[in-house]
Amino acid sequence: MKGGRNKTLDTSIEEGAKYLERCIRLREKADIQAVTDKTILGDAFEVLPLLPEKSVDLLIADPPYNRTKYYNGRRFSKTDAEAYADFTRRWLALVQPLLKPDASVYVCCDWESSLIIGSVLPEFFTVRNRITWQREKGRGAAANWKNGMEDIWFATVSDDYVFHLDAVRQRRRVIAPYRADGAPKDWQETESGSFRDTCPSNFWDDITVPFWSMKENTAHPTQKPEKLLAKLLLASSDPGDLVLDPFLGSGSASVTAKKLGRHYLGIEREAQYCLWAEQRLEMAETDPTIQGYTDGVFWERNSNPKK
Repeated sequence: MKGGRNKTLDTSIEEGAKYLERCIRLREKADIQAVTDKTILGDAFEVLPLLPEKSVDLLIADPPYNRTKYYNGRRFSKTDAEAYADFTRRWLALVQPLLKPDASVYVCCDWESSLIIGSVLPEFFTVRNRITWQREKGRGAAANWKNGMEDIWFATVSDDYVFHLDAVRQRRRVIAPYRADGAPKDWQETESGSFRDTCPSNFWDDITVPFWSMKENTAHPTQKPEKLLAKLLLASSDPGDLVLDPFLGSGSASVTAKKLGRHYLGIEREAQYCLWAEQRLEMAETDPTIQGYTDGVFWERNSNPKK
């Protein structure tokens, strides 16, 4: 039995049948209207060929990392580097035709799968950067360093792409503010303290991995934080754009897209995770908040005076 502060979403198939009924299954080619703002229950390798070409503005992919792990009882087994590279090529080849000429691509990975994905991605897209974010969660290792970082590869279909710098600046507390002619230089002086909006780097140390007391948390084993996804969405898409996640999991990409006024399309093969995704999408209708993102600002961890 969960404690009073435990907000983890773990609704069962039996309890959440109405959410599962909202998901769709594709058996034939579909037009864009039929799949927009939908959760598709199915295997990405079977569903992606049925989607309309050149319809997606932003791809956010969180494929299984190359490690043995169970997803709702289904085992994904670690393979050698060559086999995982082949797995990566197969799904990239299926999503490539779906992307618009000005689309952007983000692929999540851990340090080990990052080496493989980073070598395969240039075969399909122009690689722009590698983001590393501090996840601060995970078990220690007796004979190795604890894995506290993950990567996200940033790529584009072409040289014509959007990147909204001002939408993803980070607000940091200024410890030793510099003044010019007595006035703040490149920072703001407020009753709550001194702050500066800084350009985002490719190292993110302000992300909190969802845990049991957070409203966004589910029982999915590898859930990504909404704050992390919000940065990708705001930087590389416009309101009304279509965001595709072919490995949806518990729905964080779709939920965050909805909260930020984007359209979404998610594919997930586990019915349990599809159910949680749809339940979270319903919750987003009455609660569009994203922890760590307030009033259009990404706050440095523990620096928001309103919290």
